[in-house]
Amino acid sequence: MDGFAQTPTIVSSPQILFDDGLPQLDRDGGFKGAVAAKAAGISYRQLDYWARTGLVEPTVQSATGSGSQRLYGFRDILVLKLVKRLLDTGISLQQIRTAVAQLRESGVHDLAETTLMSDGASVYLCTSNDEVIDLVSRGQGVFGIAVGKVLREVETSLVDLDERREDAQQESNQLDELAARRQARKIS
Repeated sequence: MDGFAQTPTIVSSPQILFDDGLPQLDRDGGFKGAVAAKAAGISYRQLDYWARTGLVEPTVQSATGSGSQRLYGFRDILVLKLVKRLLDTGISLQQIRTAVAQLRESGVHDLAETTLMSDGASVYLCTSNDEVIDLVSRGQGVFGIAVGKVLREVETSLVDLDERREDAQQESNQLDELAARRQARKIS
């Protein structure tokens, strides 16, 4: 098993990393860079660098000049988190770029059943338990990342961030209401 296990599915769009049954991108929505970075557990500076260098580009909206903002889809955030995990395990950014490119080319149908394995130098895509066992039995797999688990972590992060945003908005509205009452008292 050299490099990646081949899968028969093809990614429907060259910019979308996975064709896995997740809801299609909402072209009118998306997550701002700051939210995407927080959900993926990376700094905004990393996010910006990875977008500018083409490692993980936003699929909802690219930055088109000064003042414009990137909007990231759920899949983009999942890829950001996977890249972060691979970096945390010591895989070089160059090897990760190769892995992301190969993932885009091969496509993945069922993320919940996918595991990224590595021997510290190469990254392998395993779409079945048999592939994982085969890789480990040959001594090639040192660690694995269950993509389905990372997917659920991203979902949870986004829900938590949304709840915090709503709480902050409610607090802001309450403060605005209090300020309006004070202003009304001053006028009368």
